[in-house]
Amino acid sequence: MAAGPTPIRISHPNVPKHPMGQSFIKFKELIEERSNNAFKVVIFDSSKFGNFDSVVMGLQLNMLQMGSAATPNLSPFSDEFLIFDLPFLFPDYPSTDKITDGPIGMKATKALEPSGIIGLGYIEIGFRNLWNSKRPIATLKDAKGLKIRSTPSKAHIQTLKDLGINPTPISWGEVYTAMQQKTVDGIDIDLNLAWHNNFQEVNSHVTIVNSIYSPHLVMISKRFMESLTPEHKKLVLTTFEEIKLYNRKLIRDGEKEILKGLPEKGLKVNVLSPEERKRWAAATEGVYREFEDKIGKDLIEQVKSTIANQ
Repeated sequence: MAAGPTPIRISHPNVPKHPMGQSFIKFKELIEERSNNAFKVVIFDSSKFGNFDSVVMGLQLNMLQMGSAATPNLSPFSDEFLIFDLPFLFPDYPSTDKITDGPIGMKATKALEPSGIIGLGYIEIGFRNLWNSKRPIATLKDAKGLKIRSTPSKAHIQTLKDLGINPTPISWGEVYTAMQQKTVDGIDIDLNLAWHNNFQEVNSHVTIVNSIYSPHLVMISKRFMESLTPEHKKLVLTTFEEIKLYNRKLIRDGEKEILKGLPEKGLKVNVLSPEERKRWAAATEGVYREFEDKIGKDLIEQVKSTIANQ
């Protein structure tokens, strides 16, 4: 009896219509077509496979072949991943690409290999911005006192505190209801994730801050990779590189469209001026001092230097 197609089970935390979800759907289409259906891709979107620990175990046991994780979750493997938690480090997308695709970003992924996981490369969520239902935020003074949902990341919490904001960690599944019921005034999050989770329905103001960049590392089971023929291994790697760029295009084009669509939904949009953004960055310099021993002062300086010389 002929063997059936080889399964590629993929886990990611976002809804299918989000650019991340769309990118893995594109990966499924391309890999199945290009392999003449030698592969059968099954996607577990919206964290249906389980939490981060479940994804790691799944990859180690080859029950899961690929998975996507936010870089703060990866700090148990290496504190170098915490570089992406630092606020106002990246001025724009060309600078993020320089780090994630270059030796700095890829060196951090090597820490996963002893655990049986290979880091393929980084896709993205985007830059964090401030959403709220209370008032327009154009200056640092305007933000003070707001109760804003944060992630559990210590650097994220400290960043909001240094901006005079009251950070309130709330689990992802409860965020919409918390904003709807005014348990919090808003959320610090990127445009695409907010839009595709309908946060425009429960907020009235958005401030483009571009504070913290949020990449996701796409991981693959080492056992799975070692089981592939050289031809199929190359196919997986080249197809991933294609959807990595596809993801980034969807995120960045999506941000432009969302910025056009927000006023149509009744939201007021403020964009921090370059001078005001520098004030926000100066207010959060303490985050660097607090985390530089963990991340490594040399690594922080290396990232800054690489960005400055791009």
